[in-house]
Amino acid sequence: MAKQRLHLMIFGEVQGVFFRAHVREKAKEHSLVGWAKNKPDNTVEVVAEGEKDNLELFLKACWKGPPAAEVADIKAEWQKPTGEFDRFEIVY
Repeated sequence: MAKQRLHLMIFGEVQGVFFRAHVREKAKEHSLVGWAKNKPDNTVEVVAEGEKDNLELFLKACWKGPPAAEVADIKAEWQKPTGEFDRFEIVY
């Protein structure tokens, strides 16, 4: 199966609630690589690459988030993978 890239902008109560750590854990569970970072507008931006089926499961997990998070919306954009990542990390 071909690899894909998923770019997400996640809106809601997603900073200061361990959201990026949750995203990293889910990415590892689904064998994805990429990164997650907080943005100045209180959103979380995520770029993940891997198998499309795994990315779809990952996207569903992002809607749930950790217990203290409240996801209001996710803007998702499918892109061509670049292969530039070797792991999933939190970017500061």
